[in-house]
Amino acid sequence: MKNSDAVVVMPGGFGTLDELAEVLTLIQTKKSRHVPIVLVGAEFWAGLLDWFKNTLLTNGVISPKDLDLMQVIDDPDQVLDAVLRFYEDREEAVEQPAESKSDEDRMFYL
Repeated sequence: MKNSDAVVVMPGGFGTLDELAEVLTLIQTKKSRHVPIVLVGAEFWAGLLDWFKNTLLTNGVISPKDLDLMQVIDDPDQVLDAVLRFYEDREEAVEQPAESKSDEDRMFYL
């Protein structure tokens, strides 16, 4: 996970939630660099995101900027565009060596 350039989270169970919480915590506490976190499927993630906003945020255990650590995308075809846009917006040039991996190999899927 630490070498990933993006975290793409598909709908899943407890293991997926555990991994999502871990990567969010590592980025929030600055123990890992900030990478894009994309949750695929707004309907699937709506309840959890509502709980983040209505419980965690209102009780002051996370900050509003923590909610910005992730984005929700319904169309899997738009995931790569979102990851590339993340780096463009952050003005981080991603240089790839000649023997570089494909974009899909550089993403971490949960």
